Amino acid sequence: MSERLAATLEGPDGAPVVALGTSIGTNQGLWDRQAPVLRQRFRLLRFEMRGHGVPGAQSPAPRGPYTIAELGTDVLTLLNAHDIERVAYCGVSLGGMVGMWLAANAPERITRLALCCTSAYLPPASMWAQRAATARSEGMAALVDQVLARWFTAAYVRRSPDSVAAVAAMLKGTDPEGYAGCAEAIAAMDQRAAITAITAPTLVIAAAEDPATPPWHGARLASAIPGARFTVVRGAAHLASYEAPGEITAALQAHLLC
Repeated sequence: MSERLAATLEGPDGAPVVALGTSIGTNQGLWDRQAPVLRQRFRLLRFEMRGHGVPGAQSPAPRGPYTIAELGTDVLTLLNAHDIERVAYCGVSLGGMVGMWLAANAPERITRLALCCTSAYLPPASMWAQRAATARSEGMAALVDQVLARWFTAAYVRRSPDSVAAVAAMLKGTDPEGYAGCAEAIAAMDQRAAITAITAPTLVIAAAEDPATPPWHGARLASAIPGARFTVVRGAAHLASYEAPGEITAALQAHLLC
């Protein structure tokens, strides 16, 4: 059963729609550094995964585990609710995993695809199961230190502590059950065969210092998705869209305007 996700839709009336999917443990604020540029030419559909969002604008968090198919179906339900036939889709990490599912299983709805710091298969499942268990038993604060160490380079943490704190607040504000269910979806995911059927023009972006989905994950995606283009952003870790916003924004804008 799909869930009705919290979402915002902004930008010029009649402009093409771009849906923006986020990493596990973050909310649509992850895209704040791209939004001012992208919404000049596109309508932006920014949505929250199950259990994610800010207080008062959080998506429901039914009991997990979830599957990537269920998270993707949530997005299709959202598109239908807004009478949106087709979108370009950009996703970071979990958001990218959902984007792959959409492009492979509902190709008529996805015009272009951008995948940032993500993977079609991300073992070990035991790590995700442990994170889910920690979220449920100890709360989100117990995950902050280990997660932020993978999301940002040490140099960025020293240089921009306030920005890192803002993302830490996103993680702490996530519903523990929503986080756990999404973690279990990643644990069970294997889209390596499915992505070979993607027909939407695809851009894959990796970050050189990403310990969660190192560049070889992106290279494998790009080699498996017919016609995909691949680029690596230097000096950034897993949340490259936040740590290196200028390069990511430029790459996305060029891809979306092709």
